[in-house]
Amino acid sequence: MAKTVPSSALFLVYRALCVKPPDNLVALHFKYDQARRRFVEWAQNEIVVVPNFHKRILFSDEAHFWLNGYVNKQNCRIWSEANPQVYVETPLHPEKLTVWCAFWAGGIIGPYFFKNDEGHNVTVNGDRYRAMITNFFIPELNNHDVQELWFQQDGATCHTARATIDLLKDTFGHRLISRFGPVNWPPRSCDLTPLDYFLWGYVKSLVYADKPQALDHLEGNIRRVIADIRPQMLEKVIENWTSRLDYIRASRGSPMPEIIFKNKCHKIIFRIKKIHVNRIIHRCFIAI
Repeated sequence: MAKTVPSSALFLVYRALCVKPPDNLVALHFKYDQARRRFVEWAQNEIVVVPNFHKRILFSDEAHFWLNGYVNKQNCRIWSEANPQVYVETPLHPEKLTVWCAFWAGGIIGPYFFKNDEGHNVTVNGDRYRAMITNFFIPELNNHDVQELWFQQDGATCHTARATIDLLKDTFGHRLISRFGPVNWPPRSCDLTPLDYFLWGYVKSLVYADKPQALDHLEGNIRRVIADIRPQMLEKVIENWTSRLDYIRASRGSPMPEIIFKNKCHKIIFRIKKIHVNRIIHRCFIAI
């Protein structure tokens, strides 16, 4: 008769592995690889027709910046040839800023900080996102030829409500890369978003240098660091995007190495400690 492993036994296993329970781990499925491969093929075909096509895409994203120096792990990737072993402690309800930017070869639009009518920092929902598009983003585009630009956003729920998609189509028409948009943005593709693979990590590496103690101070640091990014750096980041297309197409949609590195580390740790973990599980079954 099969026995159920108690939660206390699982806790011992996780502690032996030096990892938290895997509720935050994201499985990258083959269906995502197929969507990524289709997008890459489409983008490369566009570049064949218009060689500077990749320089016309406005990539967009949000990130949370905590006052205590923590940046949302979904928006900040750590690049390293070795496991950096980063452990971060955060208060239960830390103060934070929610920041949005649009990034392209011609510059950075933003940062935009999500706040309510009283000036208090808030997170993003559909209404606030549409208000940002209407009151901030579209007016900022007045200095550019919108007819030449494409807009990209990920599949977050606040981005993909019908009202939001319709609003973006009014400005960009068919030049919208998004879930439920004319061109589908593939899920789990942070390795194709310059804000994920460059901007947020770069900003985070500088804005906490003077240990800001107030959100206003942190906001000022974020504005300064983004304003100081040189045009040459933007161009290199966007040129790197085309190399990423080549890699993903050659790997048939697989994620870039810095994305799969974490999963490989977990497998290695598990193999090293497998005997030790099996002993713990055996003791737990004896105790049942």
